Amino acid sequence: MSEKEKRIPVPKIFTGGQFQTQTEMLEVQRKPNKLFIGIPKEITLQENRVALVPSSIETLIAHGHRIVIESGAGEKSHFTDHEFSEAGAEIAYSAEQVYKANVILKVAPPTTQEIELMKPNQILISPLQLPIITAEYIQKLRQKRVIALAMEYIRDESDTFPVVRIMSEMAGLSAMLTAAELLSSTSGGKGVLLGGISGVPSAKVVILGAGIVAEYATRTALGLGAEVRIFDNNIYKLKRLQNQVGRPLFTSAINPVYLKRELIDADVAIGAIHSKSGRTPVLVNEDMVRNMRPGSVIIDVSIDQGGCFATSRVTSQEKPTFTKHDVIHYCVPNMASRVPRTASVAVSNILTPILLKAGSTGSIERLLFSHYGLRHGVYTYKGCLCNEYLGERFQIKSTDLDLLITSNL
Repeated sequence: MSEKEKRIPVPKIFTGGQFQTQTEMLEVQRKPNKLFIGIPKEITLQENRVALVPSSIETLIAHGHRIVIESGAGEKSHFTDHEFSEAGAEIAYSAEQVYKANVILKVAPPTTQEIELMKPNQILISPLQLPIITAEYIQKLRQKRVIALAMEYIRDESDTFPVVRIMSEMAGLSAMLTAAELLSSTSGGKGVLLGGISGVPSAKVVILGAGIVAEYATRTALGLGAEVRIFDNNIYKLKRLQNQVGRPLFTSAINPVYLKRELIDADVAIGAIHSKSGRTPVLVNEDMVRNMRPGSVIIDVSIDQGGCFATSRVTSQEKPTFTKHDVIHYCVPNMASRVPRTASVAVSNILTPILLKAGSTGSIERLLFSHYGLRHGVYTYKGCLCNEYLGERFQIKSTDLDLLITSNL
């Protein structure tokens, strides 16, 4: 049999179409969706901030979104119910009413009692303060099948952490001003002025980390006249910090020998290390703290991720300090709550564009498919734990979020 006879004849109807003009396939534009946002009153850790301020609420209401806020939620940050109402928000007089919303915004992690009020597929956007998170907290969110996002792990288009950055700016300023206050004898310190005066050497400040907290702490310390020592293993961060400050500084890689030597005669030590996922490393052991001067001050800004001093433990705004080895420790995780009005506006400025984008996309859940930075913040998704560090810490199986959301159809 010849080759020609072996061929199976294929009708032209199956082959002719490849030479014809094809219909262009365009994505059908999704209809914008209206979000239903709830803002409960904060009841833990002396939290004074509120997630959205009236000016942001007015913007969201103008785009057709619905917002319900619990009465008194803005009192501690000096925003009245009347201001929220005038901006277009509904005032609720019970937490149960607020938790009927599809999106819950908080500036402190919810308590187990608050999680009981949640419902499946509800979106929770709140901080994930690692020292106070428990296995029970994670399990309750999983049982409720809540989609929970940690504010401090949300990235933006430039691959930075916007909430962490803005809070870090405030924490850097606040840390140095708090240290200056704690050094005074009225606060239990050794009566040292942070800034130098004529004929008297200035106080010595050691800063661990060269990020945003360190930058703003350095600016404040130098402005007050203190002597600054900065440690970080990222040489590029140290160079950036010197460029931003605009003057040569004492910088060093985190070498235990150098670090111990500088801490021995330091008046203030500030922990400003941020971990991209999980706990911050402990860089200062107990022996180093024991060798510090009596009456010196430790401000552990990293305490919301576990802290970088071995002697650190979480404190509150009500009782912010404790003394160990004659060293005053200040380890408040929500340091920005000291200036709640400024902090509330800062958080609100970051959340509002995300909520507006989610509304135009259809929902926050749908926005997760196209927004990698937002996906990075998810730690529980419809009954599954998505954060590897939390899985290892609490011995709970974790699943990569990308495997759970494989299609947006």
